This record gives sequence, C-alpha cells and structure tokens, in this order.
Amino acid sequence: MERHRQAVRLIAATVRGYFEQSIPFRIMHGSTNSTRPAHLKSQARFVDIGALKNVLEVDTSRRVALVEPNVPMDRLVESTLRHGLVPPVVMEFPGITAGGGFAGTAGESSSFKHGYFDQSVNAVEILLPDGEVVVAKPGNRRSGVRSESAGANRAELVNTKLGEGEDPEKYADLFHGAAGAVGTLGITTLLELQLIEAKRFVRTTYRRTTTTAEAIRAVREECRKPGNDYVDGILFSEGHGVIVSGEMTDELPAGEKVRTFSNPWDPWFYMHVRNITKGLPSFTSTATPSTSNTASQGTVTEYIPLAEYLFRYDRGGFWVGEAAFDYFRPVPFTRFFRWFLDDFLHTRMLYRALHASGESARFFVQDLGIPYDTAEEFITHTTKSLDIWPLWLCPLKTPKGPSFHPHVRNSSSAGGVAGSDTEMLNIGVWGWGPKDKADFVRVNRALEAKVNELGGMKWLYAHTYYSEPEFWDAFGGRAAYEALRTKYRATSLPSVYDKVKVRDDEAANQGWKPLVKSLWPVGGLYGIWKGIQSKDYMLHRHSTWRWRSGSEKEKTA
Repeated sequence: MERHRQAVRLIAATVRGYFEQSIPFRIMHGSTNSTRPAHLKSQARFVDIGALKNVLEVDTSRRVALVEPNVPMDRLVESTLRHGLVPPVVMEFPGITAGGGFAGTAGESSSFKHGYFDQSVNAVEILLPDGEVVVAKPGNRRSGVRSESAGANRAELVNTKLGEGEDPEKYADLFHGAAGAVGTLGITTLLELQLIEAKRFVRTTYRRTTTTAEAIRAVREECRKPGNDYVDGILFSEGHGVIVSGEMTDELPAGEKVRTFSNPWDPWFYMHVRNITKGLPSFTSTATPSTSNTASQGTVTEYIPLAEYLFRYDRGGFWVGEAAFDYFRPVPFTRFFRWFLDDFLHTRMLYRALHASGESARFFVQDLGIPYDTAEEFITHTTKSLDIWPLWLCPLKTPKGPSFHPHVRNSSSAGGVAGSDTEMLNIGVWGWGPKDKADFVRVNRALEAKVNELGGMKWLYAHTYYSEPEFWDAFGGRAAYEALRTKYRATSLPSVYDKVKVRDDEAANQGWKPLVKSLWPVGGLYGIWKGIQSKDYMLHRHSTWRWRSGSEKEKTA
C-alpha cells in the first residue's frame, strides 16, 4: 500500500498544479476500448496514471480485492482465481480495466443478475480535481451482488477496508455521480471490489430461436432461471438466433471434453455457436435441454473453463475482427489465416489497429439499452436502415436514474416499482457504416432519434452526435451533474458532453496524415504497425488464465 500511496501523492501534486492554474486535463493510462474520436486530445494536458496497475490484495475472508484502476480484466481474473474467487461482472474484453469499468458503462452477460460493474464496487478512492484524495462509498444503495442475506443494505452487508470507519454516506453522491461519468468528476485511483465464489467450468447451453420476438422472449425466460449465472444472445439473422446461458459448476461429466476459445487453432466463439446451432429446430419451453454436447430439442450444451468463458469473445472481438478481412481483401477469411494472423485478431490489437488506421471514423460501433417492450421494433428499424448482422443481445439489471448508464427511464412502465432496479436489453450493433461521411453521420443521428423515441439510451464509449440540449434531455438533465461538478471542484474539467461529442466541423481531419491513411491499404498497414509496436500480442501469448490441454487442471477434471 505504501507504493500505492506514494504514486497517488505524485499524481495529486500534478493535478493540484493544473487546478491552481485552471488548466483542464485528461487522464492517460496507455490504452482504450472506446471508439470515441480524439479531437480534444491534441491540445489537452495529461495526467499519467499508468503506474496504478496492480492488484494490491485479495482478501479471501471478506471476498474482496483492492485493485488499482489500470488493472485489466485478464490480470484481475488471474489474481482472484488463485483464491477461488471471481468478480461478479467481468468485461468480455481482457484489456478493459477496472477503472474503465467504473468510469464507463460495463454491462456484461452476468449483469442481468448483478447489474453494471460499478454495482459490485464497495468503495472507490478518488483524486478530486483540486488534488484532494477521498474515499467514496455507495451508502445504503442496495448491492448488485446477491448474497445469503438477500435484501440487506450494502452498508450492512460489507465492512469495507478501503475507507474503513468512515461515514458511508459522506461521499455517496460522488460515488454514484462518478460511476459512468467518464472521469469528469475526478480520477479513480483505487477500487475495492466484491468477489464471489468461482467454479471451474461454465455449463453452457445454446438455445436456438427462429424469430426476433422469440429471441427476446427467450432472453427473459433464461434470466428468470435461478441456476443461470450468465445470459446473452446472438442474432445471426432474423431467422437464426441463439440465446447462450451459463451455469458455473465444478462438475465435468465423465467423457465430456472441455471447449476452449483462446488458442490460435480454436474456433472464434460466435462462429462456433452459429455452426453447432445451424441445423437445430427452435427450442420450445416444454422441451428438456440437452445434458451433453449433443443436439436435442433445440439446444446444445457443452462445458467451458470459467476464464475461457469470460473471455470467449476476445479472439475476433465478438465478430468485428471479420471486418479486418473485409478491409484487407483479398486475404481470405479462412481458418488457416485466422490461425496465421491470430496475434493481430485479439481485442487489444484490434483496438490499436482500429484507432491508428483511422477506420474508426466510419466503423459503426454502438451499444443501445432498449426497454424489452420496444426491443423488437428497434431491431426491425436497425436491420432496415443498416443491415448489420450479427447483433448482440445482453440483458441488464439497471439502477434508477439519474445516471449516465442506460436505464429504464420510467420504471413503472416496465412493470417494476418506480425507482427500483429494472430490466432492459442491450443491443450491440457493430459493423461497417456508410463510406460517405454525411451518410455516416445521418444514420448515426437517425439511430439516436429512434433510441430516444423507443425510451432507450446509448452507451457513451462510441460516436455521439446529439446536440447539447438533446444529450442532456436523453440523459436526465444537467442540473444534478453540474451541482456535483461545482461541489467537488470539477468545473475546470471537460464535461461528459465535451468528452463524447463528435465535432461537426472538419478541424479534426485536417492535415496530411488523415488523407494518407484514407488511401487503401495505408491506414490498415499503419494500424498493424502500431499494434506491433505496442507488443500487446505478448499479453495474450503469456496469459495464465488460458486452459491448456494436458495441464494438471484437466487431468483432475
């Protein structure tokens, strides 16, 4: 902890100097999983928090971990699995950091049960814009983590080591305001995460659907099954959907082989799911799911090691990696080339290349939180206007607003109690947009309008084209947020809108570099070169979470 405290003191001194001179700054930590444009960065001052990258402690008796903000999900999972524990919500991309999960919006396949990532954070150390360090807790907000004492208030449930003995309500407004506010109220320097018991495998069932309405209904049905720990879905087309449910288990049936997705010759997860469900009939609620790796009654079940399941979408970045083959055509999208180019097709390298190449400016990457009763209409609109497939479906348990997280705006209309946690569906729409810039902006604006019309909200990691009044209307108004910025002396920092808004003018695209990179294949090759320079490919090569055939783990399965 002393090393951590000294690092924070150095960062605080830098921040205090900027504050005294009224100089705005941005946070630099070395990587990003955002596709937002970087138009503010060229003239920004940076505060480097790259040194805050360690898991400081895993307390098995209290099932908590003290984690610095730059700890990526794969290193976090490796640290906690050694103790038989795992975070309740683990982002599917290994490079997403704990700090990014708190400051951004992280809803994953366990979020139907545990909520967003920040709902499993017990306390957070925050460096305020004037250099003061405080510890913020969620107060008496109900925990997103289910426990044996269901219904207990969080303050009663968890005695936090971080900020021990301090009033849990003192900075509760800061905790809730900073969650999802993309670092505009201060810098996260340490988190205390609640952990849950980990098991060795995830018993994974793929449930076939044949209509959009059926897929949406199936998601809700799977979420209501008490044994499921994970639920998400993939719509490959209007007639081919698969709802994926997972239950943690220590049991591996005799003769059952484990399925992995992290090795270069393994299939990409979405392709594997599509192939093994292609010929299945639609599952019916009266059918009994298969109990082995065979097709039965519209389902297939197999066993996946826990960490392999958590990061199953890493290779290929869901299916976005296929777009790299579209760009570099005529390189064929075959199993051989996916194996041969595997180092470049993990999410860390894909993000490096996407940003460096400039192709993020025309690649459509949006996640939208939609109420269940309007989700089918949204998907119909999206397929007509964009014709992007597959689509990702991820059920969410959302907190009450105001929040920069997508949430159901009127809980009572969704069949819940006003002000309580409610359910909605995240729909991931990722693929090539129109090549013409004006058309690209037009379809983004149309999507934002449709999401607003249907009572939904969008994730803020991606391109945002709202006007300022539209933005604050969509996200619950500006007054409460600005009051927090004033209270915690953050008015010199860029606002959330400043950080996410795509500029209308061409200033960000002036100069010769964007022009040269727009020439095929210069941008793509430059992106590959920057990825190689980063050496991010070494991280997945040496990951210890990967299941290795013939290991002692497998022999004792």
